Amino acid sequence: MAAKNTLVQIRKELESHVGEKIKLRANRGRRKTFEKVGVLESTYPSIFVIRVDEENYYQRLSFSYADVLTSTVELSLCGVDNKKIALCAGE
Repeated sequence: MAAKNTLVQIRKELESHVGEKIKLRANRGRRKTFEKVGVLESTYPSIFVIRVDEENYYQRLSFSYADVLTSTVELSLCGVDNKKIALCAGE
């Protein structure tokens, strides 16, 4: 039950930042880590979508809230202080 409440907290925190520019760091396993800067496009009951605009194309990346909970994905607000926006269970 506690894990579900934490996932709900992560979703609510992300919902308050829809449309804002964020920095994404994702671990895809076996030393495959990438960093992107994009816009938090939308949130859904199980996933959230980030739009990454790069030269000559754009892509949409989707992640689950559990990815944030397990620190597979780290998100921070792009701004003056690079504030971390998604809370992990240990914080």
